Amino acid sequence: MPKMGESIMEGTILNWLKKPGDRIEQDESVLEVATDKVDTDVPATHAGVLKEILVEKGQVAQVGAPIAIIATEGEEEVAPKPKATEDIVQEEKQPTASTNVPTKAAEPVKASGRFYSPLVLNIARQENISMMELEKIPGTGKEGRVTKNDIFKYLQDRKAPQVEKPASTSTQTAAPKEYVQEQIKPATSLNGNVEIIEMDRMRKMIAERMLESKKVSPHVTSFVEADVTNIVYWRNRAKSEFAEKESVALTYTPIFIEAVVKAIKDYPMINVSVEGDKIIVKKDINVGMAVALPSGNLIVPVIKNADQLNIIGLTKKVNELAKKARENKLSADELSGGTYTVSNVGSFGNMMGTPIIVQPQVGILALGAVVKKPAVVETPLGDTIGIRHMMFLSHSYDHRVVDGSLGGMFVRRVADYLEKFDINRKVFS
Repeated sequence: MPKMGESIMEGTILNWLKKPGDRIEQDESVLEVATDKVDTDVPATHAGVLKEILVEKGQVAQVGAPIAIIATEGEEEVAPKPKATEDIVQEEKQPTASTNVPTKAAEPVKASGRFYSPLVLNIARQENISMMELEKIPGTGKEGRVTKNDIFKYLQDRKAPQVEKPASTSTQTAAPKEYVQEQIKPATSLNGNVEIIEMDRMRKMIAERMLESKKVSPHVTSFVEADVTNIVYWRNRAKSEFAEKESVALTYTPIFIEAVVKAIKDYPMINVSVEGDKIIVKKDINVGMAVALPSGNLIVPVIKNADQLNIIGLTKKVNELAKKARENKLSADELSGGTYTVSNVGSFGNMMGTPIIVQPQVGILALGAVVKKPAVVETPLGDTIGIRHMMFLSHSYDHRVVDGSLGGMFVRRVADYLEKFDINRKVFS
């Protein structure tokens, strides 16, 4: 199972496009996989013949675990299956007369009629959860399967302080500790004037990612108002010519991204991530752009090496990624590797926002709506009041590594680049 994006640990097999015995060319799509971010095809890394499928349709596989065996040219025998989960399963097996019985790899393990994914088993092993204990954890996944969220919730409840119950003279057996938390939860009362909607897979993952980001990063937000009048006039003049020559719309987003890229070059410590007590400074500038989907969910495709694109290249890339996102055609590569993110909340008519950081990045910029306002304009003859096109920039940053001075100076520098935009700039040379 290939890496499918930042922080993605597992994928669900949606469909196999090939069957055992089929010939496969290198880079030919072999299967369809669903992750928390996107559904995508997985290409073959080598040409050959598909000898065996290890993870069936509908099952979950951990990133890096074997999911199929392909015999390449010249191979007469296929190597034995790797035993990705053997070390987990062997720990739970009862001693027998023979201990060298092979365990099938990369398949969810079945116990008492229940299946567990390799990821869940790995977490259980690391947290010293026995199979007997694992059997007691309520599952919210398909057919009652225990998901990683279920096991994390169980661990959180297990570590929480238990409620002291008054002593009783009754000889009735006490309830197991792991269920005390459930017993003290207040009952939920619903009348008939409600509608209960089950979250879809993407909504659940977005919720998980947002909560995780707030737990990991202490968020601070700085605000700056920018005069973008020159940009508005320049775009109004250039958009018709641009659409005619390039067949794509010239929006504000690529212009704003260009300013962000310039500011990142001035303040490279914004383009970092954190691993433990180490700061990883990224040399590539890969800008994520939040895109609203028809379902209402958000997805963040990434413009790789944005600093190497001119305004024409950025415009084409913005339009291409936005179109693919709305048609659910983004690849895993187009969703990974981001080093900084922008979110255009102005497209919803919002003046400003306090966006949540996309982990493991340390900053995200919200672009507010462009509106006309009366403003003080400096002229050679003195100050005057004029009608200007203004917008707010909201910069949320990780206060572990980005102090208020850096976070504030960065967003101010973005605003400076926007305000100094050359109204006489040529789109095409």
